[in-house]
Amino acid sequence: MAPLYLIHVLPLLLLLFLILNPLSYVSSVGINYGTIGNNLPSPKKVAQLLQSTLIDKVKIYDTNPEILEAFSNTGIDLIVAVENYHVANISKDVAATDEWFASRVVPFIPATSIVAICVGNEYLTTDEHLDPDALVQAMQNLHAVLLKRGLDRKIKVSTPHSMAVLASSFPPSASTFATKLLSTMSSIIGFLADTGAPFMVNAYPYFAYRDNPSTVDIEYALLGNSTGVHDPKGYLYHNMLEAQIDAVRSAINAVGFGNMSIEITVSESGWPSKGDPGDTAATPDHAKTYNTRLIERAQSNKGTPMKPKDKIEIFVFALFNENKKQGGASERNFGIFNGDGSKVYDVDLSCQFCSNGGAFEKMSTSGARGPSVWCVAKPHADEKVLQAVLDFCCGPGGVDCREVYENGNCFQPDKLHAHASYAMNAYYQMHGRNYWNCDFKGTGLVTFSDPSYGTCRYPQQ
Repeated sequence: MAPLYLIHVLPLLLLLFLILNPLSYVSSVGINYGTIGNNLPSPKKVAQLLQSTLIDKVKIYDTNPEILEAFSNTGIDLIVAVENYHVANISKDVAATDEWFASRVVPFIPATSIVAICVGNEYLTTDEHLDPDALVQAMQNLHAVLLKRGLDRKIKVSTPHSMAVLASSFPPSASTFATKLLSTMSSIIGFLADTGAPFMVNAYPYFAYRDNPSTVDIEYALLGNSTGVHDPKGYLYHNMLEAQIDAVRSAINAVGFGNMSIEITVSESGWPSKGDPGDTAATPDHAKTYNTRLIERAQSNKGTPMKPKDKIEIFVFALFNENKKQGGASERNFGIFNGDGSKVYDVDLSCQFCSNGGAFEKMSTSGARGPSVWCVAKPHADEKVLQAVLDFCCGPGGVDCREVYENGNCFQPDKLHAHASYAMNAYYQMHGRNYWNCDFKGTGLVTFSDPSYGTCRYPQQ
């Protein structure tokens, strides 16, 4: 029989392990933040209001210093990029790469949580004059710089591909990379396997439906086909996005990496609300349906028919309509929001208890950050961890939790997320409002917007 003191101590140790263990239990929802427009809000306003949503990762297309500064201390992870035209420069040698990293990234970390660097965007299929070998070398150089600085575990290096890197995408189980890209893709995938970085793909069922409306079922493209499409190897696909992901997986396997654990990230996927005349696919209703389902898919922790247990990270394209983008009308209308902050169509990104209730329409206000700051639970936090956090705060943590008990001012709504947010904030305020006092195993989020509501007042120092 275990000693009596262990019987009392072990539950507390287990609770502390759940709260402090660095392993993540939360689902991630990412979004692409492009800036090719002349009517967009300032990065500071964008960062502030994204804190009010379930978005916890933002991918940008450069290392814009104003954006990097704006996202400091927000609790939102950032993925930055080396522009296609700059890839050749940092491929020359490690010294040139280190100079780029020192000037573009180092000044903003660790305050800004940069977790990945994308080397180029659709580099292999955008311009035939770009050197594929330069892409591979640039990725290797960047990793060498990160390794030397001890940042290789925090910041991963990858490159987003278009679906055009595939020779064909159907059936998914027979997919391979285009013959002319086989050598380059093999080198890239070997690098990703060695460094633990994800394979990134920009996948758009919209384009497949737009170009073949008579042969592609609209619900299959919109992530909602109930009948499904059969693969010869027995897999059943209820939507095109999962078929595209598994097509990439098959291509990776075909170049000899089937036994390696390589995660696939959908670095872009979305649906435009408007297109050129005759484009019946690009409508607000279709865009709303697709992106609503895409966000639900991102939060679900679900895999694909080939790998049901492998979580797929997804970045929605895009945050804003960008009125200066080149190309057809659809290219300028992938945004969920207009430049003034109004919604193009209604997609729920709100988080009632993490900040200002997810009201993007508040973008036009000054948004100035005052001295007040609070700590709340992230909207997508795992409920088992939140329960452990609540038990800790209201027990060993010393928080007075009477306000979240029945008849307390913060009991309603009687939701774990709301109660945990109140307790986490009280603990955070009690212990000096240090950023580590709002971590709670990655489930806490510091906000500068008062989360109080009705008669429920969140305390502050």
